Amino acid sequence: MADCAVPDLGSGLPVVLSEPGDAPDLVARLLAGLGPAAPAAVLLFASPATDLPGLAAGLHAGLGGATVIGCSSAGEFACDGYGTGRVVAVGLPASHFRTEAIWLKPLSGLAVSDWMADLRALLTRFEGQPHRHRFGLLLIDGLSRQEELVAATVDAVAHRLPVLGGSAGDGLRFAETCLVLDRDSHPDSAIFAVVETDFALEQVVFDHFSPSGERMVVTAAVPEERLILEINAEPAAEEYARLIGLPVQALNPRSFAENPLLVRMGGQYHVRAIREVTPEGGLTLMSSIETGVLLALGRADDLTHGFEARLQALGRRPVLILAFDCILRRLALEQAGLEPAVARIFADWRIAGFNTYGEQHGGVHVNQTFVGLALMRPDHAA
Repeated sequence: MADCAVPDLGSGLPVVLSEPGDAPDLVARLLAGLGPAAPAAVLLFASPATDLPGLAAGLHAGLGGATVIGCSSAGEFACDGYGTGRVVAVGLPASHFRTEAIWLKPLSGLAVSDWMADLRALLTRFEGQPHRHRFGLLLIDGLSRQEELVAATVDAVAHRLPVLGGSAGDGLRFAETCLVLDRDSHPDSAIFAVVETDFALEQVVFDHFSPSGERMVVTAAVPEERLILEINAEPAAEEYARLIGLPVQALNPRSFAENPLLVRMGGQYHVRAIREVTPEGGLTLMSSIETGVLLALGRADDLTHGFEARLQALGRRPVLILAFDCILRRLALEQAGLEPAVARIFADWRIAGFNTYGEQHGGVHVNQTFVGLALMRPDHAA
């Protein structure tokens, strides 16, 4: 069992546990670690092989009705570097946290007006505590192709609230994801939670790419499928492979991770990660794309030192950094042989979360980005 709680700071701190996802006594092991914290909520990030609905229901019952929110992942981490085949559980003690969550579903039904009404009602229930901090947690089916719409809808209603989260994953299979809330699980869905706490909060967002000299234009695309058919009036996969200096047959998730597509929005570049090559020679992305969009190839900057500099800028050590880290960013770090450096950073800064199919922050869906929320000890705590 991995545990990155910080006992010297006293009681009421978030508890982070990591267990094998196929452990036969998984519910009992997690209850033993979470129970003493008396959590108001538990966040679960699990290998897709895990019986996540059964696990969530067992924890919800065993913890006296604590809110249990979770999703399947493309990898997990709990203060000790990247892992696979595990369950990471984050317990938020009721002494310092209050949480409530709702479903946004079905995503394919585009029931935006209903979602907005439910979101407003949820936010209203958190009014009247001016000295407490709040943030929103957003988990979305990573195969729904609706992350942009969901993130924008939430931002339209909760624009004063810092909102972050990730797209549920399925390893590198891209077949089926799972989201859970207490005893329920629904496909084609998202979960939005409001978390209130007296812990100080600060967002930590980092990517490690800048544009190279190569520019290109999307000359044919199918936006609803996140599919690029042509780049520079050439078959998309062929032209992309030519620009990065590889044969088409050599394209794979690692080459995509090392050579992402960048799009400029609002004065900043954001990654449009490639998911796969289609049999027809197109490129399926993990984010939206349209015909006429100008793209640049991404060049990797320093993969870890810049990240550490961003963490140092926090000014004080957090109790926990709840994090959502893209699976393609993880692949790039592993390809560079930086797993030991990542493990050290995650341990030093108490970083826990899961590898995603995309990240949400500030109303935007992005790829190959680390999106985290640092929780610092309350100023009044003894």
